[in-house]
Amino acid sequence: MPARTGPALAFEGVTKRYGGAAAVDDVAVRIAPGEFVALVGASGSGKSTLLKTANRLVVPDAGRVLLDGADVAEGPAWRLRRRIGYVFQNVGLFPHLTVAENVAMPLRLAGVPAGDRVAAMLDLVELPRALATRMPAELSGGQRQRVGVARALASEPGLLLMDEPFGALDPVTRETLASAVRSLHDRLGLTTVMVTHDMAEALLHATRVLVMQSGRAIADETPAALLAGAGGAAAQALVAVPRAQAERLAAMAGA
Repeated sequence: MPARTGPALAFEGVTKRYGGAAAVDDVAVRIAPGEFVALVGASGSGKSTLLKTANRLVVPDAGRVLLDGADVAEGPAWRLRRRIGYVFQNVGLFPHLTVAENVAMPLRLAGVPAGDRVAAMLDLVELPRALATRMPAELSGGQRQRVGVARALASEPGLLLMDEPFGALDPVTRETLASAVRSLHDRLGLTTVMVTHDMAEALLHATRVLVMQSGRAIADETPAALLAGAGGAAAQALVAVPRAQAERLAAMAGA
């Protein structure tokens, strides 16, 4: 069992507009400590915008976001972000810094000595310590994303936010890394929220799936409930894709 459990996260009537259009429209969701929640939906449904309100990369026009009951709008943003790990699709590693320097960046910004932390983080994400002196351009896509995860977890956050973290990877690397992140979630006792376009990824790795459409949360179900037909027509349209693929593969295997 993990030594700790991540924080509770709550969105209370969160709304964000750009011009006259609502990117997020009155979303109210509570995420319990230790849950792994996937945000799914079509492009433009508001997934990433909602996610970014949690670490104040996006400031809502109405409503509030609570972390363990405290409004994230209170206090300086840098202090909030020390408690939150953030991983996104394009990794965002500093190209002029080594792997070790990238992983240590959150600690450096917090004024905390890195010590043996970089080596420990590389071990955690199953990267050879010898890569510490490499530059990001010398790594594969999967290795760079593992470095991004190591950097996000370096300051020991309780909440991990991931915005399409595996979308640029090949299918084998994507599944391997997604499974590794889920294992880290369990091992470290994190609360994790992941944006993904891949419904199969959400069903396989999340404990809850939140379906977004036109800025609203239209379904909030467990993977088992979605597979059993819950969530409504829009949610089932998303589930239909991996279900049909699985049925076609099963038919081919039995042919």
